Amino acid sequence: MVREIGFWKRDKVDSAINKLFDRLKALDVEEIDVFSCQSYVLAEDVYAEKDIPSFDRAAMDGYAVRAEDTFGASPTNPIMLEIAGNVEIGEIPDVVVESGKAVKIVTGAMMPKGANAVVMLEYTRDSGQFIEILKSVTPMKNVSRRGEDVKAGELILKKGEILQPQDAGVLASLGIEKVKVYRKPRVAIITTGNELVELGSKLEEAKVYNSNNPMLFNALAEFGFDAVNLGIARDSRKSIADMLEKALSYDAVLITGGTSVGHRDIVPEIVSEYGEILFHGVSMKPGMPTAAAVADNKPIFMLPGSPAAALLSFYTFALPALYRLMNVRIIARKWSTQKGILQGKIPSEIGVRSNVRVLWDGGNVYPIRISGSGVLSSFVRANALLVVPEDREGYDVGEEVEVTLLRDITEVFE
Repeated sequence: MVREIGFWKRDKVDSAINKLFDRLKALDVEEIDVFSCQSYVLAEDVYAEKDIPSFDRAAMDGYAVRAEDTFGASPTNPIMLEIAGNVEIGEIPDVVVESGKAVKIVTGAMMPKGANAVVMLEYTRDSGQFIEILKSVTPMKNVSRRGEDVKAGELILKKGEILQPQDAGVLASLGIEKVKVYRKPRVAIITTGNELVELGSKLEEAKVYNSNNPMLFNALAEFGFDAVNLGIARDSRKSIADMLEKALSYDAVLITGGTSVGHRDIVPEIVSEYGEILFHGVSMKPGMPTAAAVADNKPIFMLPGSPAAALLSFYTFALPALYRLMNVRIIARKWSTQKGILQGKIPSEIGVRSNVRVLWDGGNVYPIRISGSGVLSSFVRANALLVVPEDREGYDVGEEVEVTLLRDITEVFE
C-alpha cells in the first residue's frame, strides 16, 4: 500500500511492460471484410491463388506491335505499319497482330495475340490507315507480364501484419473478400474525482471539466481501437467499484485519477479486489503513479489524473498491452523515419522527385524490384518509402539513407 507513504519501490518502464506482456494473451480470431480491415492484425498467412495480372497487358498508351518490326526505326527513318484495329481496356482482343501491322491499345488493356511490345504514343505519327514508328522497341517493352505484380502461390501477407489500405487493395485484386484477424480489444474509460464535471454542465467554482475521457477516447481512436466512455466515478469505494464492475464487461479498462499517494487515492486498493496488481509506481516522470492489473486476461490501467501524465502513460503502457491482446509487439511505428544502408543502386532523373518503394529491415534498405505505378503489390512488399529529391541522380549502394515507414513493423508473440 502506497497511500500516504510514497513510492519507495518503483518498476522500470521496460520491466513493467514485460510484466503485462507475460500475463496477457491474444484475443480470439474473427473474420472481417476487406472493406473494414484497416488497423486489424492479420491472424493467418495469405497466399495468392492466381497471377496478377492474369494476362499480359499494355503498360502504356500506344500501339501493340511485333518488336522485330520496329528495329531501326527513328524520326529520320520511320517505319510504316498498317493499323489493324484497336483494343480497349476490359475487352478481349479479337484481332491478331501480324507482321507489318499494329493495333492501337490503352494502358491496362489485354495484349492481342501476335504482339510482344508496345510503342508509346509519343513515338508514333498517325498517317491515316498507317502509323509511323519513330523509335524501336525491344520484345516485352512497355508490357506488364502475367504475374508481374503477384504470382500464384506467393506469400502476400504474413501473420502479424497490421493491415493497411494497400493490403485491402491487393486482397481485393486476388478476389479475397474476408480475412482472419485478431479481434480488437474494446476499451472502457473511467475518470475518478469529486472535482470533475462533464462537458455541457455548469462549471462551478473549484470544479474542472473532465478532459481525460475525451482525450483518451481519441487516443484509442487514433489506433483504431473501439472505446466506450463510462464517465466519472466519484471518490468513494462504491462509486468506483460499481463503475469498475461495469467496465470489466469490456476487454480492457482505463481509469484516470486516484492512483497516487493521497488519502483519497483508493483506485489501486479497489482494483486489487478484482484482479492482481502487476505494478504500482514506475520510474518515469510524468507518470510515476501509474499502475496496472490483470483480471481474467483483461488489463486494467490506472493512470495519473493529470492529463499530460495520463496521456504519456497511455502511450507508454496501455498501447503496447492493447497490441499484445492482438498478438503483436510494435517494433517501429508507421510514418516514423529510419536510417539504413542501401543495398541496391537507385537511379533517378534530375528535376524529378522519385518516390521509391523499399524494404527496411532495421539496418539495411532494399529497393523493391518491380515498382511501377500499376504494381500495387510493391506497396505490400515494401514497408518504407525513400524519396530521391529533384536535385539528385539517385543513390549508390552502400550509402546511408533515410526512409519513412509505410506500415508498422511488428513481431508476433506466438
